[in-house]
Amino acid sequence: MTRFWWVRHGPTHQKIFCGWRDVPADLSDHAALQRLRDFLPDAPVISSDLIRARATADAIQGGRQRLADDPDLREFHYGEWEGLDWQAVAAGWPDLSREYWEKPGSAAPPGGESWDAGAARVGRAVERLLALPEVIVVAHMGVILTQLQRAWACSGAEVLAQPIAPLSVAQVDWDGQDWRAGLINHCP
Repeated sequence: MTRFWWVRHGPTHQKIFCGWRDVPADLSDHAALQRLRDFLPDAPVISSDLIRARATADAIQGGRQRLADDPDLREFHYGEWEGLDWQAVAAGWPDLSREYWEKPGSAAPPGGESWDAGAARVGRAVERLLALPEVIVVAHMGVILTQLQRAWACSGAEVLAQPIAPLSVAQVDWDGQDWRAGLINHCP
């Protein structure tokens, strides 16, 4: 069995698409970080290689083992949508943006990746971690949603309705046969 403790990075305060854009997290809420550190088990910590996830992982690491950052744990790559707000994307690509969010699957932003491609990338990182009994993974909202989709065996559209707050925890277990979700969007 492997227990994954998925932690969303600290808030970025961005109101634009910032999938692979390397923007920092606001880690000024020291009390929230301490509560998170205290809540999480004594397990290795790994993160996406983007600064917002790396810095959050460093902030909650404490005495835990730190594994090398993994680029396969990055947020979805939004291609030409990076740095734009929702209104600009909807205006510039009305049909594509509607399909991307309403029927996540093979549709991809120009120069970016589809839901299916992003989920497959994250899945490769998860497979590499299955040798561990327990691991804390600091990543991004989309990354965490791909793993909830896996545990719930639901569509991308269904899982997109699930909120994932900054500095929240989602627990997903693999028992060797099935994926199961425990805590979701838990803010200690």
